[in-house]
This record gives sequence, C-alpha cells and structure tokens, in this order.
Amino acid sequence: PYSRSITVVAMVDLVLIRAGQSEYENQGRIQGTLDVPLSTSGCDQVEEAAEQLRAAPFELAALYAGPCHGVQQTAATLGKLLGLKPKTLELLKNIDLGLWQGMLVDDVKQKQPKVFKKWRGAPDSVCPPQGETLQRVRERLKKAVAKIEKKHKSGVVGIVMPGPLVHVMRSELCEQPVADLWKFQGSEAPLWELIETSARRDG
Repeated sequence: PYSRSITVVAMVDLVLIRAGQSEYENQGRIQGTLDVPLSTSGCDQVEEAAEQLRAAPFELAALYAGPCHGVQQTAATLGKLLGLKPKTLELLKNIDLGLWQGMLVDDVKQKQPKVFKKWRGAPDSVCPPQGETLQRVRERLKKAVAKIEKKHKSGVVGIVMPGPLVHVMRSELCEQPVADLWKFQGSEAPLWELIETSARRDG
C-alpha cells in the first residue's frame, strides 16, 4: 500500500515549478538525468511561468532548483524575471532511468513491453534497467524538503524540477499515488502548482 514519508513540521508553502521542455522531450525521448538544454518552446514555457507567478497572490521568498541543465536554465530565467537568486540542491536531480535514457518512449514500449506496462501503471513496483527506484527518489526528496523547511520557517518557496520529479514530489506532499510519470513532462502539464501547508498535514 502507498505510504507517506514526509512529515510536516514547518509552515512554509511550496510552489512546485516544472522545468521547460527540452528537445529530448519534444522528440518523445526519455531524458532522466541526461543534461539536455531547453528547446525554444521550453524557453517560452519558462517565460509564461514567470508571468503567471508574478501575477499570483503570493511572492516567492526563495527559489531552489535541481542540478540538471534544463532545470538550471529554467531557474536562472525565473530568478532573473522574479528578482531571486536560485539555489541548487543536488538532491533534486531527476529520476535516473538507467538504460532507458536517450531512448524513444515508443522503443522502450516495443523492446520491453512488460516492464514498460508496469512502469506506466505502477512505477513504484519496478525499476528501469540500471536505474533508480522510486523509493530512493522519495528519500532524496524527503531530505530536500527537510533542508528547505529548516532554512525557511514560513512564506512561499519555489522548487524547480523536471516534470516527472514534480509528480513524485506532489504525490509525497499530498498523499497521492504516482501514476504515469511521462505525461507530466508534456506540454499539457501545469507549469507550476502551489502546495499549501494545510494540504500537507498528517490526517
């Protein structure tokens, strides 16, 4: 059964910000921890996210980001437009998808149909070849949130991550199961989402 691992002790609210799309994502490839720059459409997404955040009824007190190239690009642009200096957290690196990285999603589906089906439907139950389990990812995110909450006792903090990692973080904070990770890196996914403290309390 699904169990929650993040314990909330602070009053800080978190804004989960999806990094702009890369050329790999535009091509339907699995990016994982590979360093791929943003595409032109990805840069446009970042500017749109900045405009939305400037118009939001809250102000970001700080901005954290994972180490991947596209995430760093996203954070740098957001920081410039929002007047913030992004801080890098290695714990926020993208999910390591092992030998799948760089492959087209359709190729993985054809070559490893059983594993692919499990990964799409219940990613907690399977690990990509030479990749990282979601349990390890959850532990990293737990530590990242603890660091942020230790530094910020109140206010709103932005966290820039790749789409799949945003989905795992959200599932941890809101006690929701992880579904199809890859759909959260497409153009239809939300650019950002506010997770308020009240939504993260133990029930």
